[in-house]
Order: sequence, then C-alpha cells, then structure tokens
Amino acid sequence: MLLSFVAYLSILLFVGISAHKAYQFAKMPLHGRMELYPVPKENGFEHGGSFYEEVAWWSKPHEVSHAREIKEMLKEILFIKKLFDNQRPFWWLSYSLHLGIYFIMAWTILLVIGAAFVLNGIAIAASSTNILGQLIFYLSVWVGIIGLVLVTLGSGLLVLRRMFDNTLRKYTTPQEYFNLLLIFAAAVTGILTWSNDLSFQSAREVTKNLITFTSFPASGILTLHIVLVGIMLIYIPISKMSHYVGKYFTFHTVLWDNSPNLKGSAVEQKVKKATSYRPTTSWSAPHIKAPGAPKE
Repeated sequence: MLLSFVAYLSILLFVGISAHKAYQFAKMPLHGRMELYPVPKENGFEHGGSFYEEVAWWSKPHEVSHAREIKEMLKEILFIKKLFDNQRPFWWLSYSLHLGIYFIMAWTILLVIGAAFVLNGIAIAASSTNILGQLIFYLSVWVGIIGLVLVTLGSGLLVLRRMFDNTLRKYTTPQEYFNLLLIFAAAVTGILTWSNDLSFQSAREVTKNLITFTSFPASGILTLHIVLVGIMLIYIPISKMSHYVGKYFTFHTVLWDNSPNLKGSAVEQKVKKATSYRPTTSWSAPHIKAPGAPKE
C-alpha cells in the first residue's frame, strides 16, 4: 500500500505542478518580442515572408495557419530539430535520452493497459488466444527494452560528455549533473529490477497491484526503483527539466508572435498593462531603481 501511495502521489504532483507551471507561463506579462522570421503560422513561411511586407497590411485580414505552427513545434518537441541542425554530435546523446523517455512513457501506458486486460481475464502472453493480448505483450517487451536501454545510455553518456568535454564542463552546473544522475539511477534500478523477466510479466503484475491498491511483496531494489521514479516525477517539474512545459510558450508566444499592435487590439492592452509594472528589485543602472531605493 505504501508503494501505491508513493506512486500515486508522485504522479499527481507531477501533473499538478506541471499544470501550475503552464498556468504561470500563460499569465506572464508581455515578453520582449523577437518576431524571429520565418514564422510558421504565416503564408510565405517557406521563403521567410511576412504579412508586414504587404502594401497597407493593417487594412487586410491577417491569415494564419496554426496547423503549420504546431507541425513545426512538433519537429522540435519530438525530434529536437534545432540541436540536430546545429550540434549533431551532441544531438545523438540528447535524443537518445529524450527518445528513451518517450518509449518509457509508452511502456508505462502499455503496462497499465496490460494490467487492465489481465484484471478482465485477458491473458497478456505470446501464447495468448486473444490477438490484442499478443499485441500488448510484444509491444510491451520491445518498447520497454528499447526505452530502458536508451534512457540509461543517453543519461550516462551525457554525464560523461559534460565531464570530459572542455567546453561543456565550464557551463555545466552541479544541478545538471544531479538531474542526469537521478534519471540514470532510476533507469539502472529499473534494469536491475526487470532484467530477470524481459517478458515484463512481473512488471505487469506490480502495475496491476498498484492500480488496485493491493499489497504485494517488494524486493529492496524494486522499492528503491519505485521511490527513485517517484522522486524524479516530483522533482522534474520544479527543476529546469520542466522545459517540456515552457517549450510551447517559447515558440508560440515569444519566437513566433508577430501580432500587430493596433489601436484597440489585445496587443495594445498587453502593452499598456506591461508599462504599468514597476521594478521590485534594485539595479545598478541609473534609469531603473526599486521603490524606496536610495538615490545616488
């Protein structure tokens, strides 16, 4: 029961903190707009055009394509495209970690589906008479193995790369080492837990017990693995690894927001609101001082 509590609490905190961060991003004041062209939502995206190039653009409707914008976002979110284009050697390591995380997420879903099937009398095995039972079995095996291997290799090799690359070592903080080592530890304990049963029948059984709040005997390594995964889920959204929340806002609101500041528009209201803010901290520049700060 205690491990079930740890699992559910960590999942709830992960979702809750992530949602809170998304809310905070959505409510942030007007950013320093970059208007980095080409903007995918615009006609002429292919050649870097802008509707501002049109004659009397303010008198014409601003046509946008959010589907194309989402397509470009997914290239970065799913494939880390910018790192691939600019830092190909580093991309292989980083993408191994990220792709492994995607596989582990899919594997977790497959374990839950498999556990639900078992609870309803459908066998999950290579010899299952139910075609869905066979499909879930083989998908669980391959997705789980690939995910565990990629996450372990990706996180471990990234630590070594940051340690031995002269340039990266200068910019790597202790927190970044901790982030990678936490993921590495969770992955390694997962391998140690499930390596004796690569069909993942035991993982499916544990999942079934967790979702039904049923007590079950847990080895020390299984307990450590569940606790580490729980800590990781709680820690990720409060650390810099929470970039999965901010990435949408970075592209949609910062890099690609080129909505014009027209009279009576929503942008004008945001600008007015932004100009009403006053600094709350001191700065050495003479043109900005916090309220009550001593004059020079």
